[in-house]
Amino acid sequence: MEPERTLPDGGPPSELEEYLHVREERRWVFPRALLVGLAAGGVAVAFRIALSAAHGLRNALVGWAHGYPGAGWLFPVAFSATTAALSVWLVRRFAPEATGSGIPHLQGVLHRVREMRPGRLLPVKFVGGLLALGSGMALGREGPSVQLGGAVGAAVADRIGRGARDRRTFIAAGAGAGLAAAFNAPLAGLVFVLEEVQRDFRPLVFGATFIAAAMATVISQLFSGPFPVFEVAPFPVPPLNLLAGFALVGVLCGVFGALFNRSILRGLDIFERVAAGRPVLLTAGVGGAAGLAAWFAPGMVGGGHDFSEMILGGDIALAAIPLWFAFRFALTVGSYSTGAPGGVFAPMLVLGALVGLGVGEGAAALYPALVASPVAFAVVGMAAFFAAVVRAPLTGLVLIVEMTGSYALMLPLLLACFCAFVIAEVLRVAPLYEALLERDLARRGIAMHTAPLVVEYEVRAGAPFAGRAVRELGLPRGCVIVRVRDGAREVVAQADTVLQPHQRVTVVISPEAVGAHEQLLAGLGLPVPAIDAPVMP
Repeated sequence: MEPERTLPDGGPPSELEEYLHVREERRWVFPRALLVGLAAGGVAVAFRIALSAAHGLRNALVGWAHGYPGAGWLFPVAFSATTAALSVWLVRRFAPEATGSGIPHLQGVLHRVREMRPGRLLPVKFVGGLLALGSGMALGREGPSVQLGGAVGAAVADRIGRGARDRRTFIAAGAGAGLAAAFNAPLAGLVFVLEEVQRDFRPLVFGATFIAAAMATVISQLFSGPFPVFEVAPFPVPPLNLLAGFALVGVLCGVFGALFNRSILRGLDIFERVAAGRPVLLTAGVGGAAGLAAWFAPGMVGGGHDFSEMILGGDIALAAIPLWFAFRFALTVGSYSTGAPGGVFAPMLVLGALVGLGVGEGAAALYPALVASPVAFAVVGMAAFFAAVVRAPLTGLVLIVEMTGSYALMLPLLLACFCAFVIAEVLRVAPLYEALLERDLARRGIAMHTAPLVVEYEVRAGAPFAGRAVRELGLPRGCVIVRVRDGAREVVAQADTVLQPHQRVTVVISPEAVGAHEQLLAGLGLPVPAIDAPVMP
């Protein structure tokens, strides 16, 4: 926890002095946020170009292999198995923090319980993500783009040399820029950082993220043009008597979203148990399965952008929707469980679009005069599924509006996201990224608490705190020693209480005092868990 700013005479700053300090900080941070947005946008665009080439190579291989009907399927299977296995080997060998989408790691960095080492994360995430997504596994590029953007922000901060707080601000700004460039959605990048990644609405974080996201979007549009990610025909404003149908989409997305979160966590546990000692080999099996699926349906594997375009074009028959949903659900869970460097943003949108299209086509069959376009339900389903899984309804709404340009669906989007959020909460399923972060920290022996934590420890002989008064310990705000016990004798700790070896101290730590527990352990001479030990699924 960073100490409160004080004046040279030791007193707190006045309102005018605080205002001048904040203004000076903005003048320093905001221009450099442009640099973060420029660099993060450039990395995200380069990642997208490389992935497009990888997908083209895989599809060309599948097309060539069909010239050998008997054994041609072996070629895409071998290609996908090899690239998937290489991606996991690369991550496990060089940068374990690059596993998965990377968003939980980024949240841990911003909460000061994980470390950000951009020098090794950037190349491993870029190359590993290229291999994993190029293999055809059901993983998205958006999560990696967010983590890559955060790493770029850290690299910029390290280069220009600022304090820890500004470094976290640049990491958050880079994360928003990465999402903005990935989806061509600047507002979604901003809102995602404020609502989910950092949950910090300080004007400095808001402004830096806004500037970086806008700059990254400019870079993205120079490459792809000023167009939404998905080309969707304009919708008329739906009549109010269709709101019940959109609410049903939200309810179903809430149920399936909760099932998705549980399946991801269960899949990680199963993979960890089954793949003990041979994770790369098992990953090759999952990649091979994706390659086999690509042999039969090349557009149905990978992140799912092409598949989403088909859904939003209304080209999926109602009877086929449950089969495609089950296939994509299983492939996404299996792919993410391997620990390959890829996200679930795009796969989530595919699942939500399928749920929405199913409801829309069913409603159109029952009420053809009322439902002008079943595709409108698919658009709403994308946002609702995101809201259920991530538990960030505002981000889901803004993201889908920017990706599709469907402003006429604002009220159905609000209703469906609300219903999905409530159902997921009622089912008591934790938000996906929060659950993944807690799982990772638990396996590392690091605790995150949301209520005041009361702990009791012994002062070891030779510890840094031994022989020092409480006022001299330098504990952050929110970490208070309340009692000192020496055998049967107990005293209430005061500022001048001197800690002696073998005494036991009772300490209250607030949730805001991030890092205080580790500082306390070190000061008492106790072992401190490593916050970035190479623990892998």
